[in-house]
Amino acid sequence: MKLLPVSFVVGAASLCAVSALAAAKRTPWGDPDLQGTYTTDNSIGVPLERPTQFGTRAELTDEEYATRVSANETQVAKDKNPLPESEFAEDSAANNAPRHWLERPAKPSRATSLVVDPPDGRIPALTPEGDKLAAARRAQRTRGLPASYRDFSNYDRCISRGVAGSVLPAIYGNGTKIVQAPGYVVIQNEMIHESRVIPLAARAHVGDGVREWMGDSRGHFEGDTLVIETTNLNQRTGVGGFGNGAIQSKDAKLVERLTRVDAQTVRYQLTVDDPTIYTRPWTLQLNLDTKPGYEIYEYACHEGNYGLANMLSAARAQERAGAAQGTSPPPAVQRGPNASVPSGGE
Repeated sequence: MKLLPVSFVVGAASLCAVSALAAAKRTPWGDPDLQGTYTTDNSIGVPLERPTQFGTRAELTDEEYATRVSANETQVAKDKNPLPESEFAEDSAANNAPRHWLERPAKPSRATSLVVDPPDGRIPALTPEGDKLAAARRAQRTRGLPASYRDFSNYDRCISRGVAGSVLPAIYGNGTKIVQAPGYVVIQNEMIHESRVIPLAARAHVGDGVREWMGDSRGHFEGDTLVIETTNLNQRTGVGGFGNGAIQSKDAKLVERLTRVDAQTVRYQLTVDDPTIYTRPWTLQLNLDTKPGYEIYEYACHEGNYGLANMLSAARAQERAGAAQGTSPPPAVQRGPNASVPSGGE
């Protein structure tokens, strides 16, 4: 009798368990049921790209994971301090936010990176055109004081974090809600208040002249996995935290795969296929987990966006102070019409 490797048996058993669960959890009209309110909080602290010391190892060792868990527990204990509003310099979060604003993992991920392909967990090199566009974007960031709201990021302006940025974990606001109806799936992201209504019927994407912040999405099921293809992006967002990263080209295609793995978890994969920007496609992966009591409330970002006006008024105050002292800060320069990023939708 031939014995199978233990890893093969365990992996096969896991796949069978996932398939059995998905088969048992169906909508009344027969689609795999992915509905629920989820969060990516458990992936907080997992880097997008894998630190080089891990090589092709996708998960932490038990010892490394114990260190991650201990650090999280220490931070949670600080959050519960009866006097949590300590000086920002003393807060290891180092993000200038009071600790009661912040989310923490309930069960930290073991992943060494969010990127899972290429196997080294690193984002592929940029193409020559990708390098050119990235250099132009960096130059825009070093032009002195901001002259206009257009000199700030999409996130600063409460516009969008893009398809990927709306799912990737941040310091708070990591909720994703999935609602299904016959022929449609709706994915609502907490930050910044995005809702995509995704048709499942076979239909062509909108015309090439239509460009959107979240693109044009079409979905279908492959077995128990929801596959979503998004095109027609507006060349204003990237795949990174808060929608940063290399800006996607007009030819970019994003493919999301969502699979229920247990009653509390949906596995989320995103493949970036943008040959204008990257030398090869690449994939990231993380879990959407349920969290007791977690709800999505209105993220009224624009209505409360005092930060944008304050940053612009501070820049003008700095200019006035410099003029009074006979010194001049770097001049404010507004982005011109020849910028590398499309100017529509301002």
